[in-house]
Amino acid sequence: MLITFCKSKIAHATITQAELYYEGSITIDEALLKAVDIVPGEKVEVLNINNGNRLETYVIAGKAGSGYVCLNGPAARMGCVGDKIIILSYGLLNKTEAKKAKTKIIYLDEKNHIRK
Repeated sequence: MLITFCKSKIAHATITQAELYYEGSITIDEALLKAVDIVPGEKVEVLNINNGNRLETYVIAGKAGSGYVCLNGPAARMGCVGDKIIILSYGLLNKTEAKKAKTKIIYLDEKNHIRK
């Protein structure tokens, strides 16, 4: 049996932009993606700390080092610039693998740079 395991977490990201008239997704600074092993096109869950909204979408890589976190398309209705969010990605593991696995977590400062 496979279980859904939280493999990556970007904590306390700040939405820097929202582009309503876009196909959809979330654009995230490529350096942040690399730090937690999320790849462009990967499905993520976005949790908005400010309003409680939760959404699923896919990732587009933004310029590395930019601190860019942008909700695109319909997702732009789920948060405002300045809102704090948590971004999660998951993998399917068997129970033995899951017991050994560790979630990669980064915590961001107010400019979306890694603080730990």
